[in-house]
Amino acid sequence: MVKVSYYPGCTLKNKAKELDKYAVRCAEILGVEMEEIENWQCCGGVFCDSSDEVATKLSAVRALACAARRKTPLVTVCTACHNVIKRTLHALRYDAVFSERVRNYLGDEAKGAENAEVYHYLELLRDVVGFETLKGKVVNELKGKRVAAYYGCLFLRPGSVMQTDDAEDPRIMESFIKSLGAEPVIYPMRNECCGAYTFFEEKEAALKKGAAVLKSAENFGADLIAAACPLCRYNLESSSKSLPGGAEKKLPVVYFTELLAEALGVKEARYGM
Repeated sequence: MVKVSYYPGCTLKNKAKELDKYAVRCAEILGVEMEEIENWQCCGGVFCDSSDEVATKLSAVRALACAARRKTPLVTVCTACHNVIKRTLHALRYDAVFSERVRNYLGDEAKGAENAEVYHYLELLRDVVGFETLKGKVVNELKGKRVAAYYGCLFLRPGSVMQTDDAEDPRIMESFIKSLGAEPVIYPMRNECCGAYTFFEEKEAALKKGAAVLKSAENFGADLIAAACPLCRYNLESSSKSLPGGAEKKLPVVYFTELLAEALGVKEARYGM
């Protein structure tokens, strides 16, 4: 059994519980024990680009330091959390001023944080478990389903820091979908921003962007969309509901862990054969 440190983040303990519980249970089936870190705090949801802003990144530093002390990789499932934590790790390694300020704030509590290793859950499946191994564990193939992966912007960008996949032509989610027996749909809007971060300030603009993503996936024959970010899923669902009828309302938006749970027999079959 491979052990990893797990940072769930606050949304996964509230509105995105399906993203959390299925990830943990499926990891067990795949030989990975996800041990939740102690006393984790909200990551803030956004990485502040201001070079002199430190306080909002300290919860990410604490999570990194905890994983480093355990000598296990730090795994995230929420894409927004992953973006904040991965970019904080990059700043610790390559921004000497930021690193010094963090040490001034946290002292020994930050020790070793820059040495942590960070995986998004999808990277864990690809790089640690292996998609071929995952394929061998599938008991309920999602055969016949055309699944559109929705990356959004935070999972891939900035590409030089995240280094998850090719930011312009990613394949990790499509490979994941194939391993479950489904057919991935390549469509133009899969790695475009859905506008979720502007939802409460410019709701109409966010819904318009979300509708464009749905329309793009539908035009290329998708049966459903798989997302890895709670904010993205919320906005895409809201965009679908706001449309006055139309085929877009028939396009389900689900977490990728829901599809994984169904394929591994953890969740009641809905989309599979």
